[in-house]
Amino acid sequence: MGEPALTRILPADQPSIAQAAALIRAGEVVAFPTETVYGLGANALDAAAVAKIFAAKGRPSNDPLIVHIADLDQLALIAKHVPDSAAVLIEAFWAGPLTLILPRTAAIPSLVSAGLPTVGVRMPAHPVAQALIRAAGVPIAAPSANRFAHTSPTTAQHVYDDLNGTIPLILDGGATHYGVESTILDLSGTPRLLRPGGITAEELRFWLPDLQIVERHNDDAQPMIAPGMLLKHYAPTVPLTLFEGEPSAVRQALRDRAEALLAAGQRVGLLLTAEDAAEIDLPTARIVSLGSQSDLPTIARHLYSALRSFEQPPLVDHLLARSFPAQGLGLAIRDRLMRAAAGHMEIV
Repeated sequence: MGEPALTRILPADQPSIAQAAALIRAGEVVAFPTETVYGLGANALDAAAVAKIFAAKGRPSNDPLIVHIADLDQLALIAKHVPDSAAVLIEAFWAGPLTLILPRTAAIPSLVSAGLPTVGVRMPAHPVAQALIRAAGVPIAAPSANRFAHTSPTTAQHVYDDLNGTIPLILDGGATHYGVESTILDLSGTPRLLRPGGITAEELRFWLPDLQIVERHNDDAQPMIAPGMLLKHYAPTVPLTLFEGEPSAVRQALRDRAEALLAAGQRVGLLLTAEDAAEIDLPTARIVSLGSQSDLPTIARHLYSALRSFEQPPLVDHLLARSFPAQGLGLAIRDRLMRAAAGHMEIV
């Protein structure tokens, strides 16, 4: 057998989108930008095509996919019915980074939904994603375009680094806007926030005062109602420890742990806010700043690129980071860091 074909990266112009759409219609997978992260998409109505997503990522079949649509007319093909609460949220937040868990139709293969009777669906706001779905003429099932459980991709290069040789094409639309995945909301009963994201709990509670926030982690075997619920997810290859507490105590804990590891001959990376970096002076540690703690959108946008940067030289043996307050967009940032650390959090 010969070497696997190299994956092509093409600018996300109209001819390239047409090529990608033709691949989707032919039962192949392609990577494309959304406003959250890059997705790895296939025809959501084709079980064999969907199976190629799982194969390319090394993704277990108990972790479901999100179906992406470009027009509301497609929703009836995916969801058996749309409750009034969902209709209100669709009006308020679509197109945008909000995924709704709804009862699925028989047209959606069970592999898409981990065998469960529900399915996640959203309408991405990115013009390339919308153009691709429309050109393909089918809803597109897509998780993040990376190796399973690895840090999500926010650039075409991140996708290439993870999936080169396993997929035919990546549409390069530049860096993504939000930098963290969509908010996932379960509307099958009492509204439950299953994964925080670009739409905050505070925004949702304006419409859903009884919203519950689910803070649990699935084990590796049971079917999951939504993606992103495993304890270890979004993880860099470098071991990560997270510190949570009052800012000055966190800075002291980060400094003390870094100094101890450096004294033991270990290479240390620190993922900090600009305010932390100004207070922690460790020339022998590798420090990456996410931006000001007062600018959470910028921190979210930089998070995955910063985590991936520690996998490139100069390499580190340990990565230390701070947590974020569980309000607003900070809830999503905290969630991603906690899962990237596989739950290794120290309260200080």
